Amino acid sequence: MSHQPTVSEPARCLPVRAHHDVVVVGGGIAGVAAALAAARNGARTCLLEKQFGLGGLATLGNVIVYLPICDGNGRQVMSGIAEELLLRSVRDLRRKQDGLGMEPVPDCWTREASLEERSKKRYLCRFNPFTLQLELELLLAEAGVELWYDTRLCDVVCAAGRVTHLVIENKSGRSAVGCEAVVDASGDADVCALAGEETETLDSNVLASWHYVLRDGQVGLRAKTHRYSPLAQREGAEGPFFDGTDARQVTDHLLHSRAWVREMLAAERAAAPDAEIAPFALGSIPAFRMTRRLVGAYSLTADDDHGWFDDTVGLTGDWRKRGPVWPIPFRSLAGCRQRNLLVAGRCISADTTVWDATRAIPTCALTGEVAGTAAALGGPTAADLPVEALRTRLRERGNLVDRID
Repeated sequence: MSHQPTVSEPARCLPVRAHHDVVVVGGGIAGVAAALAAARNGARTCLLEKQFGLGGLATLGNVIVYLPICDGNGRQVMSGIAEELLLRSVRDLRRKQDGLGMEPVPDCWTREASLEERSKKRYLCRFNPFTLQLELELLLAEAGVELWYDTRLCDVVCAAGRVTHLVIENKSGRSAVGCEAVVDASGDADVCALAGEETETLDSNVLASWHYVLRDGQVGLRAKTHRYSPLAQREGAEGPFFDGTDARQVTDHLLHSRAWVREMLAAERAAAPDAEIAPFALGSIPAFRMTRRLVGAYSLTADDDHGWFDDTVGLTGDWRKRGPVWPIPFRSLAGCRQRNLLVAGRCISADTTVWDATRAIPTCALTGEVAGTAAALGGPTAADLPVEALRTRLRERGNLVDRID
């Protein structure tokens, strides 16, 4: 039996560079929504992001479809920050841009319209990823959020059932940030895993790439993916498969995806030998769908469609088909061991029957706002915040938190 070699690292005292009411880990859509909500509710808020841009796959991965915030039958099921970010993403887009894959909000959702009219066109848009990236930075600055780019979470310090510090590394070296509450919006449940929460990890991610191609002076979007399983299984999907929490496989996913892009470019050139074809804007992060998630006090399932929970804090539709509406229970966003730990985005407590729906941009924004609001209101015991107090604040902020028949 072989043993991995080790080296000893001397113990050292880390400087605590700051202390915030709320620290959000991850600057994707969920993290931005969480930081905005926390700051707007009066919390001193810090957002940690390892890349040099906000928006995650939506912007850095060119996944430019802001999926529906309606149920497909003409009823809006999400508002608040989820709707705010949707509208900000296309505020400089005047008309549909077919080649670029960009499309403004359907007219029937910008004015009064009947359920019948709205049922024919879902409330979504297709945005410019560079516009959204700049808008997200502006929103955080306006809210007074302290943003740290190039900063990676390394570890957490826990005591008495709460996360007290986050150990980070950036250009200034290794240090710590203190917090009253923390929101895990990493997409991979990184804080949860380090803090000893129960998690589930998948190794069924397939190759995917959203990129732009310049063809004879015209820019076009190419959205490509291997066949994947909506139930996050290997069966019925097209390999190779990847675990998004394994360092080697994270790099391999991006390298294999880019090799696939080169193959697609070669095929496009072969089919049109007289055309000038070149890559224009590649995604800068791997396009993982489902990697690791919290296993909380309750895991949302597909069977919860049109159900209700005593601790429901929001609703989400299904981007894949019309009809389903799932209630989001606060228990699915709260840590069990660390009472000041909340989660948002694709790592909430939702099992594989519904994970593919809850990982979408609007649900990330919704759960981000809920988690950020709860973190600001609840602080050291955010997971124990009375749900009615949370619902009241969400309603005051324009959110839809009541049951839809």
